[in-house]
Amino acid sequence: MPASTSPGPSGRWLRAVEDHPPACQPHPPHDPLQPDQGGPGRAGGGSTSEEHAGRRVRLTPASAIRLRRVSWLWEGRIPTGAVTVVPGREGTGKSLLLAWLAGQVTRGELPGCREGGPRAVVYAASEDSWAHTIAPRLHAAGADLDLVYRVDVEQNGRISQLTLPLDCAGLATEISARGAVLLAADPLLSLIHSSIDTHRDRDLRTALEPLVALADSTGCAVVGLAHFNKSDSTDALNLITGSRAFSAVARAVIAIARDTEADDGSCVLSQAKNNLGRLDLPSLRYVIDSVEVATEEGPASVGRVRFSGESPRSVTDILTAGHTDEESRAERHAAADWLADYLTQSGGAAPWAEIRTAARAEGITPRTLQRARPRAGVTTTREGFGSGAVWRLDPDPQSRHSRHSRHAAGAGANGATVAPMGSTPNPLTPHQAPFAPHSRHSCQDPERGANGANGATGPDPSTGDPAGTP
Repeated sequence: MPASTSPGPSGRWLRAVEDHPPACQPHPPHDPLQPDQGGPGRAGGGSTSEEHAGRRVRLTPASAIRLRRVSWLWEGRIPTGAVTVVPGREGTGKSLLLAWLAGQVTRGELPGCREGGPRAVVYAASEDSWAHTIAPRLHAAGADLDLVYRVDVEQNGRISQLTLPLDCAGLATEISARGAVLLAADPLLSLIHSSIDTHRDRDLRTALEPLVALADSTGCAVVGLAHFNKSDSTDALNLITGSRAFSAVARAVIAIARDTEADDGSCVLSQAKNNLGRLDLPSLRYVIDSVEVATEEGPASVGRVRFSGESPRSVTDILTAGHTDEESRAERHAAADWLADYLTQSGGAAPWAEIRTAARAEGITPRTLQRARPRAGVTTTREGFGSGAVWRLDPDPQSRHSRHSRHAAGAGANGATVAPMGSTPNPLTPHQAPFAPHSRHSCQDPERGANGANGATGPDPSTGDPAGTP
């Protein structure tokens, strides 16, 4: 099996394993160990006389720095040249989502600056078997397997897994040589060197900061999966297992949670942090279908993510509902009926501010109204910069009913079969297509610093109210 190798420290060689030559133009190799890149190949540690030799402080005027706009691998959600963390509980399809993302990138179908051009993906996964799980999932997700590279490390004739920050230098060389635009880490925590205490912020940064420098120097988007801890917090950033450095170093965090109130067993994806863009992006809903992949040994059953549209409930809503339930189900049902009647009498749509005022007059709290909105079949839009949200009633009563009366048994019960591995994958259905928050083709820099550097939660996208508004 052909493989390219890059030298690393102490005889370690990085192997980008492939079955066929890549179908992309490589970028010129970049040496991430140059002093002006921050040295992502170093793990940090105490100073030595060699480190001090030739060191000097250098000041650069801001006027000498070339201004650049932010570009997005996934428009508005995943920035290029930065680290994005995707946390969630077990059983929410995080790994399947990462396979979906790789599939979109290798087919050139992800809305963002790489749309229209298939690009390579470096895939670092340690928890699942490539033959039994990862490759079949990628195939089911429609990925071009010639453009997905498993990464191994060879040292003194032995093969081991990628380790951070030890292998950052070799990894950066391979990413640049392949022209890879996505480094998928499943999970990110497993790549951290065993000697690093991942619960100590300062220790963890010795591995994460070189990874940040690698992303910046190569322009590659790094997307790492993470698990939620056992905490009872309703803040997705506080729930990430390990040190707070995971969420602090990441420029974007996309949280995932299963919606326990959804009859179809669907999950919700929400932007929990976005230092480089807007935070008030719509949450997305997806289900996990069971599909068959043909192998030489017979059919194999794997999961595949299928997006179904925007979600009126966010991950924060789901986490909060799991701890508090101030209103009964009967109250929510009554609120949903009231909301449907109110919007019908208002011509099918009304500003959120007016709905909130009218509901309070009827003794319905905004929180109850928010949780009743999905049952009423109401969607939200914003019709201009700075304007408030508008709630709209689905004009099709049958559609409203079916949206909230489907059973979980319907998910994945279509008996879908994927083409044999090695053949051209089935075209993606419209439900599998990704959703762009704004323009599908724009790489314009959105409103930067919408949430500041502290990962603030920002306004509720469905209402325009500040987060936590009662």
